[in-house]
Amino acid sequence: MTNEGISTVRCRQIRDEDIAAIVELLTHGFPRTTREHWSRGLKRLSERESVAPYPKYGYLLEGGAGLIGVILLIFSVRQGEEGSYTICNLSSWYVDPEYRGYASLLIAAAVRHKTVTYVNVSPALHTWRTIEAQGFRRYSDGMFVSLPALGGAAPRVSVETFDPRRDYKNILSAAEYELIAAHVDYGCVALIAMEAGLGHPFVFVRRQRLRGFVPNHQLCYCRDVADFPRFSGPLGRALIMRGVFLVLVDARAPLRGLPGLYFADCRPNYFKGPHEPAIGDLAFTEAVLFGL
Repeated sequence: MTNEGISTVRCRQIRDEDIAAIVELLTHGFPRTTREHWSRGLKRLSERESVAPYPKYGYLLEGGAGLIGVILLIFSVRQGEEGSYTICNLSSWYVDPEYRGYASLLIAAAVRHKTVTYVNVSPALHTWRTIEAQGFRRYSDGMFVSLPALGGAAPRVSVETFDPRRDYKNILSAAEYELIAAHVDYGCVALIAMEAGLGHPFVFVRRQRLRGFVPNHQLCYCRDVADFPRFSGPLGRALIMRGVFLVLVDARAPLRGLPGLYFADCRPNYFKGPHEPAIGDLAFTEAVLFGL
């Protein structure tokens, strides 16, 4: 690429008026994904309150031919033992083939905030070595495909559907309530397993049907992924009432006590930054806003 070509390429934050062109670029760049998919996800992103001082959408590359590359960034806040911290989901990274040499401009702009924890929850197989070279590490290694309804009976556990009109102040923190309510608005299933007066929330996002016909959801929020096998029986039976038989769970290894199969090196999740994310926490990621 000539010096003249370098001078014509610039990286900047995405603005509202760029959305239509970004939908077209991503539809072209990911031909198996529909225009409606990108339009819906970007609309949801536009409606979310920004996490200051970070970009609302992410970054794009402009060249002589117009829009030539994009990386979407989805920022959200988590509550940890030492206070709140920011997570950013790197999503939908695409650059036109003739400009791939400039792809590093996007990732450099995206991960420049040292106090932010960055996650990649949908890395393509051919990108694993690249993102590892960029300093990303795995925090889950595979996928557990579970049949939770075959779990134990748990006779002292009841499962109820999350109701945003109910007062959960003795069960959920304010931040947790807001997270769950937002995900219900996105079409997720939110259930609360009650045991001895204590509530354990679980949120599931719809995934594409396995082999085109088996309905399934993925666990996208819980306090501790180890709680899912413990409550799998009553949760699974509640999900069957909603037509959901299989639940996908990010994992490092087979989950003891959970009926199903573990697939190593299947959809691993990566992170970079000061806080290692919790396994099973896909809240406010592309899995929810865009769907995977």
